Amino acid sequence: MPAENAGSNRDTTERTIAVVGSSGGNLLSHGGNDPAKLIREVQQQLTAAGLALGEVQFVSASSSMDGVSQAVPAQLWSVEDGTPQVVATGTLGEINELARASDEHLAARVRAGEIDGLILVSADPGDTNARTIAAAADAGIPAAGTGGSSIAKAQQLGVNLVAASGTTGTTGTTRAVSYVSGLARHWKLRYRPVLGSAPSGQGEPTAQDGSVWRRISIRGIMVGSIPAFISLALVLAFSKIPVLEGLTPVFDLLIAGLPVVVAAVAARKVSGLDEVGLVAGAIAGLLSQEGGILGGLVGGILSGLVAAWLIRWTLSFRFPATTANIVTGALAGLLPGLVVYFLLAPFTSLLGEWVKNGIEWAVDFNPLLAGALAGLAMWPAIIGGVYHSVILPLVLLEMGQKGHSFFGAIDMVALVMVSLGITLANVVKPRTSGERALAGSGAGVNFFFGTFVESSYPFMFGDRRVFAAALVSATAGGTLVGLVGAEASAYLPAFVAPFIATNPAGMVMAMLVTAALAFTLTLLANLAAIRKARLASS
Repeated sequence: MPAENAGSNRDTTERTIAVVGSSGGNLLSHGGNDPAKLIREVQQQLTAAGLALGEVQFVSASSSMDGVSQAVPAQLWSVEDGTPQVVATGTLGEINELARASDEHLAARVRAGEIDGLILVSADPGDTNARTIAAAADAGIPAAGTGGSSIAKAQQLGVNLVAASGTTGTTGTTRAVSYVSGLARHWKLRYRPVLGSAPSGQGEPTAQDGSVWRRISIRGIMVGSIPAFISLALVLAFSKIPVLEGLTPVFDLLIAGLPVVVAAVAARKVSGLDEVGLVAGAIAGLLSQEGGILGGLVGGILSGLVAAWLIRWTLSFRFPATTANIVTGALAGLLPGLVVYFLLAPFTSLLGEWVKNGIEWAVDFNPLLAGALAGLAMWPAIIGGVYHSVILPLVLLEMGQKGHSFFGAIDMVALVMVSLGITLANVVKPRTSGERALAGSGAGVNFFFGTFVESSYPFMFGDRRVFAAALVSATAGGTLVGLVGAEASAYLPAFVAPFIATNPAGMVMAMLVTAALAFTLTLLANLAAIRKARLASS
């Protein structure tokens, strides 16, 4: 009895799928060089459809198999306890011998009705997968696969292919969705592709809510875009050196390109489609540049939403995986991009100007109060988880328009310099010997990289006086930033920040005074604690 009919009398969760194939020729540069990830992505989609991954026979070579020598290094992959594993290593010739033995075993399972469907990944129907594919053809079980020439050969052998495509232009995610969509459609199973949830790498993939709306995270998008903004800040700093004034056009070009970066990151995260989402977002970003950073953000989010829908729609209508990828990447970028270009860009640009002007108005109205309040708010914001959702987007929004930011200067002074002062005090006079090494590593990261302000948490949470010292120092630092009218950037080395500041001398003064105040207050708190401990022990 064909497995299709036998399976119809069993619970769908009992249907077992086998994956057979190789890293192939073209596939090697399309994810075939990472068999563990490839297998986990298939496993993730199978789980979403209520199917089980029963066996894997995957030959991975170190180079493309188009005309490859039998002497190249290779591996045989399988799955054990739900985890992809290398079961043998050797030359390709040796691994192929082992694969033929595995093929005979898997063919026997197919003939015994233990395997209900196949996934062919650049398989070899004429050699290492010949027996399994022949058994599948005889049993009439469904198969889905990619790899132009190998799929054509499997069709000639009579395999019941329910989804077939070439490899060009595909990604691991879209191939896996294509395979499982075909099998689910064949068995009339309810299947919603799981996108945007990276396989865990250990055991069963973690099933995640498939709702694309849950993947919209302003915080995640902005954090992912930080490197582009830091490159902008660095170019601005270097352009102020007399012999490097020629970098000014580069700075202007980077500012114009920031919406593209934000859109690409947004679309990739929201769609969950890796390269396809990235390309779609880049297209949308190019068309959203007139709308500024917010235009890129809106264009990228819309692009990700459209891409997630389009990939499902195209595969549900049996588009080959290659075509589904191309259609999704192109249209998901073009359509939202045109919407932003013709309709939304004026509004997002205006909103960005309002935010920038609002910050500037607050600083102009009362710079001391604005700086003090901003400085005071920084530590509660980062401890309470608000920083990356509110403060960081404001920093990046300002930087995207002029290359520097009021809140960027506050960040550097009220967070980084305060943390530097606290950690340095614990290097000079720690309460215990073990705290010196902890504080020293934190101080180094603070100074040389402008990040990891959390290194001062153990000292702040361990003593309310140190916590109060942080708040007092941050407030004083913010007040000084408002007083000198400095704008700069976060996430830069402490010695670089003044070079991009609108008032370098004022920025240096604010940084030094704040770090010295935090250092002094923390040192006094430590000395008092040490004295108290000595009195208690005497």
